[in-house]
Amino acid sequence: MTQGAGQGSEAERTATLRDFRVPAYVHEAGPHPPGTDPEEALGPADRTDPPEGYTPTQRDLPVINRGDTVQVPVGPAASVPAQQPDVRPGALYVVGDVHGYLDELVAALRAEDLIDADGHWCAGTTRLWFLGDFTDRGPDGIGVIDLVMRLSAEAAAAGGYCKALMGNHELLLLGAKRFGDTPVNSGAGTATFQAAWLLNGGQKTDMDRLQDHHLQWMARLDAVEEVNGYLLVHSDTTAYLDFGDSIEAVNDTVRETLTRNDADQCWDLFRKLTRRFSFRDEGGADAVRSLLDTYGGKRIVHGHSPIPYLLGEVGSEDGEDSRDPVVEGPHVYADGLAIAMDGGVTMAGKLLVRELPPPD
Repeated sequence: MTQGAGQGSEAERTATLRDFRVPAYVHEAGPHPPGTDPEEALGPADRTDPPEGYTPTQRDLPVINRGDTVQVPVGPAASVPAQQPDVRPGALYVVGDVHGYLDELVAALRAEDLIDADGHWCAGTTRLWFLGDFTDRGPDGIGVIDLVMRLSAEAAAAGGYCKALMGNHELLLLGAKRFGDTPVNSGAGTATFQAAWLLNGGQKTDMDRLQDHHLQWMARLDAVEEVNGYLLVHSDTTAYLDFGDSIEAVNDTVRETLTRNDADQCWDLFRKLTRRFSFRDEGGADAVRSLLDTYGGKRIVHGHSPIPYLLGEVGSEDGEDSRDPVVEGPHVYADGLAIAMDGGVTMAGKLLVRELPPPD
C-alpha cells in the first residue's frame, strides 16, 4: 500500500489493512462485504500533570484554596448584577478517529483555523467535539490526549469548548491498564484486555506514558451527546440502547460500569461498543431512527467504522488489495440520517475535521 499524503513512509506506519484481526464477537447481525474487517481487528515530551485550569467535565466546579482572597462587592452595587453580553454559540465542528496520529490532527485543526501555528486554541466561541478513539495504532496517543485536554481549557477560556466522547479504544486502554491479563468471558472463549489491546494496535510507549490524570479523563468521558440536532456517538451500533432510554442514563451507565472493579462487566461494555455497521445495509435507516427516537436529534454523527469500509473501497477475498482508500470528506448515508467521520487515517486515508451545518 502506498503512503498517504502526510502520513509518513510505509515503514513508519504502525498498522496496515493486513495488520488487522477479526474476533468473532465483533460482528453485527447482517452481512458485510467479503474481505472487509468489521472491527479493524478490534482490536514529544511526557506530561505528568494536567494543563493548568483543566476540568474534565462541565460538572466540575472551580476550587478556592485556603489563603485565596475573594473580593465581594458591598453596598447598593452588589444587589444589581452586571449585564452579561449575549454571546451566541460558535460554529460546531466534529473530529473523527485520531488513533495516535498527532501530527495529522494538528495539521487538520490548523487547516480549519481552530488552532494557531503554536498549537493553541484560536477559534473563539467555536464548539469542537472529538468522537473518540484517541490512542492505539498511531505513534503518539498520549500526545493526542494531552492536546485535547489542553484545548478544552483554552477553548473554555475563550468562550467556546472542546469536548470528547468515549470510544471503544478508550475502554480498551482503560481495561488493559486496570485488568491486564485477567481472564474475561469474551463470548467466544477466554480473552484478556491486555491481549486485545496489543492485537488492536496498543502502543507500549502510550502505556509507559499513561498517567492517572489521563485515566481519570478517559473514565469521565460521555458516550452520547445531542448538539444542535445532531446525535453524537462513537460507534455505528444500536448497542447504546442497552444502556438506557435517555442520554443521561446511557452516560451514567457507562461511568458506573467503569467505576466497578469487574473485568467481565467492563469487557461486555467494550464488546458492545465495538460493534459496527448497524446503519449501513438494508434496515440501516430504521436502526438510526431507533436511536434518534430514543435520544433525540435529527441526524446521527459517528466515527468507529472507516469510511472506506462503509463504501466497500478496500478489502478483497485474498486480503491482498494494495489500493489506498480515497476519502474526500464525511460519508452521508442511511437515507441521509447518518454521517460517518472516520476517514481511515490508520490506513493512509484522512483524518477528518469538519464543520456541521446549522440545524434545518
